[in-house]
Amino acid sequence: MLGEKHHLSIEFPEFREQIHLLKTTDPEFEKLHQEYDELNDEIRRTELEIEAHSDEFLENLKKRRVQLKDTLYGMLKKAAEESVES
Repeated sequence: MLGEKHHLSIEFPEFREQIHLLKTTDPEFEKLHQEYDELNDEIRRTELEIEAHSDEFLENLKKRRVQLKDTLYGMLKKAAEESVES
């Protein structure tokens, strides 16, 4: 759906605790999370026609968002597994 929000806490509600924890304790996660949020905002503004970008540019933004989402998911999953083990 156009203009849909893709915040990590919406995409991965089961990881809300880990998202908060990692944002406050892991600088790499925070950096990637911030980039993910910025991409989300830019994609949303483009889809809502607030900003104009070419289709190719928009697709590249979406591809980068998927890459970041995969990386962040891996970090969240690892953090969840580590918290269960301890």
